[in-house]
Amino acid sequence: MLEQVRSRAVVGGATSFRRLFVLFLGLCLVQMLAGCILRSERPDVLLDIPPAYRAGRGVSAPPALDWWRGFGSGELTKLIEEAQTANLDIGAAIARILQADAQSKITGAPLLPTLDFDGTATKSKPPGGIERENYRVALNAAYEIDFWGKNRAASRAAQEIAVSTRFGKEVVVLSTIVSVATAYFQVVSSQERLRLARQNLAASTRVLTLVKQRFDAGTASQLDVSQQESLVAAVRAVIPLLDQTLRQNIVTLAVLIGRPPSGFTVKGGSLYGLRLPRVTPGLPSELLFQRPDIRAAEANLASADASVESARAAFFPRISLTGQGGYESEALKLLFRPETAFYNLAVNVAQPLLDGFRLEGLLELAKGRRLELLKIYCQTILVSFGDVEIALIAIADAAERERLQRQVVVSSRQAFEIAETRLREGTVDLVTVLQTQQTLFTAEDNSVIARLARLQAVLSLFQALGGSWLPPPVGANANVTQ
Repeated sequence: MLEQVRSRAVVGGATSFRRLFVLFLGLCLVQMLAGCILRSERPDVLLDIPPAYRAGRGVSAPPALDWWRGFGSGELTKLIEEAQTANLDIGAAIARILQADAQSKITGAPLLPTLDFDGTATKSKPPGGIERENYRVALNAAYEIDFWGKNRAASRAAQEIAVSTRFGKEVVVLSTIVSVATAYFQVVSSQERLRLARQNLAASTRVLTLVKQRFDAGTASQLDVSQQESLVAAVRAVIPLLDQTLRQNIVTLAVLIGRPPSGFTVKGGSLYGLRLPRVTPGLPSELLFQRPDIRAAEANLASADASVESARAAFFPRISLTGQGGYESEALKLLFRPETAFYNLAVNVAQPLLDGFRLEGLLELAKGRRLELLKIYCQTILVSFGDVEIALIAIADAAERERLQRQVVVSSRQAFEIAETRLREGTVDLVTVLQTQQTLFTAEDNSVIARLARLQAVLSLFQALGGSWLPPPVGANANVTQ
């Protein structure tokens, strides 16, 4: 009789387990269908994308992945490549990616069931009683059915944040590359200006010698000597400032590539030895996929969408399944016998009723954050269009400025050479020589500054376009800027 009861209990337990299992599968199916229904679509960008840049024309040709080689400096290329691996800001950005990936795993953990093992062995003896032993091994399982998609939406929000951190790292990389190139251009321009200053110092000293010779011969006054000495002193005073700029930018370069400044040197060269790479802006619509800051803002917006969905789903009931099964016996040798087996299954439904409007506040907070990120996304796009337009204007104007400044240098050098020759012949007054000297010195220095501005304008355009991007698929039509 006892065996029949035990058999019926086992059969009844198995039947109950099968019913719970069917219920579990049904809820999982409804969960997947509900997730498909509740998934929100990404909102359209509330901006009109212009068909072309006002200041840019030409075929859309993507820059090379190593676009900085276009400047034609092997040393600059080496510095940029070293910075990409050794820069500490880039290293910190990579660490943020690792953190975001880990947070994504943590947030997505509720989507999977948990399983724990529990094993205990106890021995007890009450006062005056009999010593007893108890052995127990069990598996504890729990799973929250994501019926309304709350956990899945939270996981998707964390995944989008991880995507955003990757684009954030690309922003740091691009900024570092531009900073290295800018510092290198400053080094080379300082070297160029130092060379010009020393040449001008030699020329003004040579004129001072002629003036003193004329003073000794009685054809020049002490005022003439003092004026030329003043010019020589002014040129000499510029040299320490240029040397300071040179050395400070070398220190900046050392920090950018992760080296201690002491012992770090830069060969540099001629500013006019650097090439001006040609870069076309392409179409404004391409910028949405090229600039990493836009892609990061888009990922943040997608994360906010998922957060709103998760906050909305928190209003609905939470459905959890828990189960426990194992063996328990007072004798170790009987622990794994069929008659010592046990199990517990439970379904828990929890519905929030009164929470002091906490869930409502969380939903409103998520909606407000989403609206903020939408405006930031639109603003980022507008700023990117403006950056490209500004860079294109700067390139055109800097090229024209450099062309005109070179004409000034040619004319000023010719005037100074004529004035110096006539000074030797004694057929020109010293005031004219002094003016031509100052004009030439200023024109040569401004010419270097104009060349530097043109290089920086090209660099700014590369940065405004997002650095480099992958070329279009094979067979795709080339985009032409009107």
